[in-house]
Amino acid sequence: MFRNLLIADSGKGHVEEMIRMLRDIPGFASARLNLLHVVSDQSSSNLQDHWQEGAALLAGAVQRLGLNPGDVNTILRQGDTKQTVLKVADELDADLIVMGSRGLGRLQSILANSASQYVFQLSTRPMLLVRDDLYVRHVNRLLVSIDGTGVGDDALKLACELARDIPGCVLTGVHITHHDLSPTRSGSTPVDALLKEAAQRARSYGVDLQTLHMTGDVGRGLCDAAEKVNADLVVIASQDRRPLVARGLVDLDKLLGGSVSDFVRVHAPAPVLLVREPEQARS
Repeated sequence: MFRNLLIADSGKGHVEEMIRMLRDIPGFASARLNLLHVVSDQSSSNLQDHWQEGAALLAGAVQRLGLNPGDVNTILRQGDTKQTVLKVADELDADLIVMGSRGLGRLQSILANSASQYVFQLSTRPMLLVRDDLYVRHVNRLLVSIDGTGVGDDALKLACELARDIPGCVLTGVHITHHDLSPTRSGSTPVDALLKEAAQRARSYGVDLQTLHMTGDVGRGLCDAAEKVNADLVVIASQDRRPLVARGLVDLDKLLGGSVSDFVRVHAPAPVLLVREPEQARS
């Protein structure tokens, strides 16, 4: 499922705890772990001290995770954290970036120079965001958004692969509409058909999918659904919403209108796994 994880952890949140739990899942257990610590450019006046402190933080993380040092790749870099995470992810061809998040809103993130928000905006790779204020639990209840798009199908497939590897895992698929839809002559609605198709797709992966339809704002509805089913992990599709002209303009990109994934990453009551649209699908 995941072969090469980049863990960019400041040591202040619950990322390590999340990694320990994920390693109990077969799809994660054999993944290569890459632990990254970035020494800020602003630390140049005491660079040697900060470098040694960074090395000690990495060694401590390896020990706390119960890993054999030979089985983990520790990376110590100097630079801007945000840019360095993206650069190292590309160097490693990481198939998942794991980061902690303070759960700041969009404007707050910009003002606070949030690394996770920056990477979330510009990375084309799947991301697992673990908010600092959440209690991280073993993954037994998964919620996945069902939206009928190609990347939404990828999110469902990934959620099914996770659920299949977790004994007794309950997987719920939720679709949010802004209002109730009138049934057709057959008595069903387009949402019924969408959720039925998702359940059939899940069965093809060997998983029973419980389905849920809610109405209202999509982002808020996903968070409410996660609360309703007591989800331990929320899997959502994060489509590339950036205009081509804005992809290289970070500040402009951050100031674009809010999105469902922006809202969910801040307000979901569980860690959020963002499934990205494959790069080749955007060209």
